[in-house]
Amino acid sequence: MTRPVRVLVADDQALLRGSFRALVDSSEGLTTVGEAADGAETVELARALRPDVILMDVRMPRLDGIEATRRIRADAANAAVRVLILTMFDLDAYVFSALRAGASGFLLKDVPPPDLLAAIRVIAAGEALLAPAVTRRLIEEFARRPEPDRPLTRDLDGVTGREREVLTLIGTGLSNAEIAGHLHLSLATVKTYVGRLLAKLHARDRAQLVIIAYESGLVGRP
Repeated sequence: MTRPVRVLVADDQALLRGSFRALVDSSEGLTTVGEAADGAETVELARALRPDVILMDVRMPRLDGIEATRRIRADAANAAVRVLILTMFDLDAYVFSALRAGASGFLLKDVPPPDLLAAIRVIAAGEALLAPAVTRRLIEEFARRPEPDRPLTRDLDGVTGREREVLTLIGTGLSNAEIAGHLHLSLATVKTYVGRLLAKLHARDRAQLVIIAYESGLVGRP
């Protein structure tokens, strides 16, 4: 029998933590292993409990979700821990930094429960997930930055023309299915290109490919 996906819920609002916990525990194949009320506690519990997925609020006391994500992902003991950011994006000015810090995905807090549960499973399976609305805001945030630092910029010399096309479309927030339709390719072929890009660019997941597409100039600023 496959073990359930183990989830740590991190949010400074007790009501939200309880709601997320009840939702997760009511879903087959998922279980919560703990709750954290601030970023520092999240870092401690991540190392102690080794969850598969952390539902991470951005704005928390003592340590915000971005710095908590950075510390968790920088710890080799947490190599298998994935972070799914839940945000009210209009209020969160630093979400772009969270992607750099190692978050594997973003969802808005008003996401329908079935979509949240599906997202947890996607993240646990090693994929990245960016809600379309979040991707648009991420793009807007990047476009506003006049002189961003570029820690994730990669050498694209080994990337083929078709792979650059795929990377560009990833940067605009398109899904694999949408890329397949746009380029008139099969879904399997697009997945192959994405896999090659991850390997060639030494990117952890699709979220990093979005950043690389922008920081390498494949997706222009308005």
